[in-house]
Amino acid sequence: MTPARRGPSSARGALPSGTSGGTAPSGAPGAGPVGHLRGARVSLRPPAPEDLPLLFRWLNDPDAIAPWDRFEVDSFESLQNALRDAPGDPLSLAPRFLLRRASDDRPIGVVGYFNSYTALDTVDVWYAICLPEERGKGYGSEAVQLLADYVFSHRNVERVGATSDVENPASWKLLERLGFRREGTLRRALFHHGGWHDVAIYGLTREEWRTLRHPDRKGLREPAKS
Repeated sequence: MTPARRGPSSARGALPSGTSGGTAPSGAPGAGPVGHLRGARVSLRPPAPEDLPLLFRWLNDPDAIAPWDRFEVDSFESLQNALRDAPGDPLSLAPRFLLRRASDDRPIGVVGYFNSYTALDTVDVWYAICLPEERGKGYGSEAVQLLADYVFSHRNVERVGATSDVENPASWKLLERLGFRREGTLRRALFHHGGWHDVAIYGLTREEWRTLRHPDRKGLREPAKS
């Protein structure tokens, strides 16, 4: 699911500048050059300045964000400022990657990651297929797998987390297919569409990720990049 918005500057931080990527701050997920992540059916790349109109349209379109997240309209300027500032903000909920369909390079969604708890060594991921007609085709699953691989490979954390409205089975079943475990429920933690909703907490540990992605290396610990 997309993370709950907390206002233009904090909810959507800046995206890396440049046409094909940027450099994340030291200590943040993805520290070092940020490039393209490629899978069999999707690719992820940091948004470029020319992507701003598309992102603005998506992030202010209830069909792209709703019905599983609260919906607020941002100004173009506030989103532009957020795009500028996110590389230095590990708490930013901005899209970190534009999700593209590999067959024709068509943009179909966005994904991101952020430090969800300042006192804990954990990073949460979020995801949104912004074109309703492209949902349910497996693109989101591959994108989240690429994103989790990226975070574990570039950050010294033992856990990658995610949250999902409990009434959104498409979202939490995606996480479960990738090996995320439901760790609990935050009752009445998210307000949207006129009511309070329970939120499921999911997590994947480094050891679980390594076993799923590299079963031949189970039990071996490799130092993550800082």
